[in-house]
Amino acid sequence: MVKLWNGEEVRWRLSLRLDGRPGDLEMGDEPRQMLVHLGKGEKLTAEDLRRAAAKAAVQVRKLGGASALVDAAPAVEALGGEGLSALIQGAELALYRNENWKQERKEEKPLALYLTGTEGAEAEKVLSETTVLDRWICFARDLVNRPANKLTPVLLAEAVVQASEKLPVEVQVLDEKETRALGMEAFHAVGDSSVNPPRLIVIRWRGGKEEEAPIALVGKGVCFDTGGYNLKTGLKGGMAGDMAGGASVCAAILALAENRVPVNVTAVIPAVENRISPDSFLPGDVIGSMSGKTIEIGSTDAEGRLILADAITYAIQKENACKVVDIATLTGAIARMLGSVSAGVMANNDGFFAELQAAAERSGEKFWRMPDYPEYKQLIESPVADLYNSSEGCGAIAAGLFLAAFAGETPWLHLDIAGTSHSGKFSQPYQPKGATGMGVSTMYRLCRDQAGK
Repeated sequence: MVKLWNGEEVRWRLSLRLDGRPGDLEMGDEPRQMLVHLGKGEKLTAEDLRRAAAKAAVQVRKLGGASALVDAAPAVEALGGEGLSALIQGAELALYRNENWKQERKEEKPLALYLTGTEGAEAEKVLSETTVLDRWICFARDLVNRPANKLTPVLLAEAVVQASEKLPVEVQVLDEKETRALGMEAFHAVGDSSVNPPRLIVIRWRGGKEEEAPIALVGKGVCFDTGGYNLKTGLKGGMAGDMAGGASVCAAILALAENRVPVNVTAVIPAVENRISPDSFLPGDVIGSMSGKTIEIGSTDAEGRLILADAITYAIQKENACKVVDIATLTGAIARMLGSVSAGVMANNDGFFAELQAAAERSGEKFWRMPDYPEYKQLIESPVADLYNSSEGCGAIAAGLFLAAFAGETPWLHLDIAGTSHSGKFSQPYQPKGATGMGVSTMYRLCRDQAGK
């Protein structure tokens, strides 16, 4: 936990500096001093502070510390409230630990971090807002880290309802009869493959003006992905974490609601399992969709774009969304290209993409825009249907263009987080092993920035 200093005695004192040696320690009876090196550059960034705070918090915990006093003055002087927020976030996210179901659990002692030097940064407000956001990022991590038998579509819906109970949001869970009545054939092509029935989860936060149309956050919720009849080869990670996009939009909207951000937002999570059964869809099938567009199935392992297509249509037609952001662990292609460093983005509106970049600059999350040249549209052409759901190469671009067809003229962003939803070789110190909660922080800031526009 992070608190403002109230004069309590502490065992550790942390000093953030742009000089000195990293991890410099002075031992003795007095409180131990830890010097946290921020590098030698003249320009200090929020991400520098986020990483430094993460490293320091982890180190203090390893050394058995129960409390520490952090001098936040350099962060506040350099970046004001954003610097203080980054400091808090780095420490809190670094200390996250996965859920487990062991009979005997090793309980780690809590670490209390106290901040001093926060004058002039609206510290109480920044601390409150950031701590709420961090808690929901950790909630998203918990959902993604759960094994498939602990998070079927029905259990995911129940988790969302339970998490929302004390917040001023409206949660609606549409069952298979209701979604079938809406004509969501693409959603059901995937969802009907499992004995665990699909669910469409809708969360509405109305913090803005009544007449303002909401921003829609649409998150892929494939709770387990076998690949269907295009069976995934070998033991692949991420089969049970293919609902990271759904977890992220849930966390983002609940953080917005708890912090009472004055903006209207709707989250839509199409939750399914992609399994093999007598009712599973097959390569070569031609299916419909809620939008009326027909789709030729090139691969049953390209299922995420099918459920997102119907969810995007639902957000625009039924929720009257003025802007749409979809986020998904969509393609292995983006993971092979960008690794765990950056997510891929496709956009049909330059202004909306610029707003995403501004939000990401503060969140520390990285996004790289993919091209959408006209030539690429050949990738999703079909001789027998309106669209083709797979491609021979350029997989991440093809997937984005497929979804663009359902967004139409509505300003739209597509975030492919397949390489960044779990920690990897290039992960940050505040991203322990497992799910990262990628996208929550950026979407929160993106929606917060829309308030009043």
